[in-house]
Amino acid sequence: MLRIKDITYAVEGRPLFEGASATIPNGHKVGLVGRNGTGKTTLFRLIYGELVLESGDISLPNKARIGGISQEAPSSNVSLINTVLAADTERAELMAEAETATDPHRIAEVQTRLADIDAWSAEARAASILKGLGFDVEAQQRPCSDFSGGWRMRVALAAVLFSQPDLLLLDEPTNYLDLEGALWLEAYLVKYPHTVIIISHDRELLNRSVGGILHVEERGLTYYSGNYDQFARQRAANRAVQAAAAKKQDLRRAHLQGFVDRFKAKASKAKQAQSRVKMLEKMETIRAPEDAARTVFTFPEPEEMSPPIIATEGASVGYGDTVILSKMDLRIDQDDRIALLGKNGQGKSTLAKMLSARLDVMSGKMTQSNKLRIGFFAQHQVDELFIDETPLMHLQRERPGEGQSKLRARLAGFGLGADQADTEVGRLSGGQKARLSLLLATIDAPHMLILDEPTNHLDIESREALVEALTAYSGAVILVSHDMHLLSLVADRLWLVSNGTVNPYEGDLASYRDLLLARDKPAPKPAAQKPKPKRPTRDAILALRSEARKSEQRVEKLTQMKEKLDTKLGDPEMYEPENKDQAKVWQGKHAEVMVALGRAEVMWMKALEKLEKAESL
Repeated sequence: MLRIKDITYAVEGRPLFEGASATIPNGHKVGLVGRNGTGKTTLFRLIYGELVLESGDISLPNKARIGGISQEAPSSNVSLINTVLAADTERAELMAEAETATDPHRIAEVQTRLADIDAWSAEARAASILKGLGFDVEAQQRPCSDFSGGWRMRVALAAVLFSQPDLLLLDEPTNYLDLEGALWLEAYLVKYPHTVIIISHDRELLNRSVGGILHVEERGLTYYSGNYDQFARQRAANRAVQAAAAKKQDLRRAHLQGFVDRFKAKASKAKQAQSRVKMLEKMETIRAPEDAARTVFTFPEPEEMSPPIIATEGASVGYGDTVILSKMDLRIDQDDRIALLGKNGQGKSTLAKMLSARLDVMSGKMTQSNKLRIGFFAQHQVDELFIDETPLMHLQRERPGEGQSKLRARLAGFGLGADQADTEVGRLSGGQKARLSLLLATIDAPHMLILDEPTNHLDIESREALVEALTAYSGAVILVSHDMHLLSLVADRLWLVSNGTVNPYEGDLASYRDLLLARDKPAPKPAAQKPKPKRPTRDAILALRSEARKSEQRVEKLTQMKEKLDTKLGDPEMYEPENKDQAKVWQGKHAEVMVALGRAEVMWMKALEKLEKAESL
């Protein structure tokens, strides 16, 4: 159980928490939510012990392990699968010790513990997690240094999931994932055996994967049971009750004050007036909930163009001589809202570059309307902003002829007020940088807007504002996102990018989600037909042989230990009175080795059965 009791903490004199308390029971899945800047990541650092509380206490059970994604992605020459396996430090240490231990008592302890933590299936579990996060068998054998930073962060996520800490802390994990990876993570967290606290602005993730919401607001913590939608309804109801109580109290206060003002000078009413003064003094003020400044996006309106604005016939596109997508017959009208579906690496970004004229068509034909303006937003553009310049300076470069007042109005239309306008980009939050990049992408009033993961670093309020802006926008929208809530509210057409081409997806997002979650499950067979076993791959048979060989070696090693102990205990001198205590010790060791040997023999027989079955197919 995680207990947060009366904690107080401030950053540079600005209080983030004052007397905040919360309790998270073991095994609960909790979403940590609140507007950007309220202290969610700081709370994680306080739980880790990286920061020191000013007062209060945060406690966990003894020996409870806390785990989270490292800030630095792994970049060594170690393979992905071995990087993930190494994350379970206990298993790694025990496996190393099993190779060198000579004491029979310690060998038995090591083998028993390895069996208890299911160490022999670890490689299969690690491979399953990596596969869910988008790494195929070939990729799992490649070194981390082969992958970009975003993909290495997936490896870091895989590592912490594999290590299964007692308290799992995840800070915006879906920022590194595509839609497929985000949906896999949703399902995985539901089955995670320990406590999870996740900072996320992904509404669907918070609806499907958690059973409680911990809300950071006004320097306090409030726990709500239920998913995010239930939290939103409950909080709205609480705010309505609080506002009504504050209004009622204001009327009561005004009535009492009116009586005092009217009768305080009259001797006959002086006592009554004085009693009402005391009532006013004792009345504890109920404050109406303050509404935070609403986040907005204001997209400039483009002029209307004749349809279609883009059309392709048998188009293909790629890099150099390598074709990535081909046989594309596509049409985009100005009122289209299209979501691109498909696994990472299938060509979604390539398609976006072709549509935005960043890549030329290799063959076939692509036509577009004259004077077509296209706005393009991709997450990497946020990292390409000039960190030593202010947002105002960025706009002055784009619009040198516009006055400061108009430029500041543009920034305000994207939720960047006067303070942010004059703050260096390097000091802005991730959400503020994303809003600036969106402003730069739409400043020319594009007829078509291509958005690649636009919601990364945006809080839930900003995401809702983006939905409203896209709904009101009169241009076409091409959207790539892992945010199912955004896709469901914005997109009215779905394109599936897979198998080297692009086709309309006839189902809806719910059916696509079901398809992804079921892709690793065997297809159901008619009851009358007996499913034909599929012959395992060569790699699978080699892995089974390796498992059987290791199991046999464990049995041999424990058998040797048993024989040595049998010889020791067979010595009559062992049972002389002066050796009584020593005999008990050796008998205890013998019992432990026998238990470990029994388990090892069972595991060996199971491994042999699996191998024989696989080789007979």
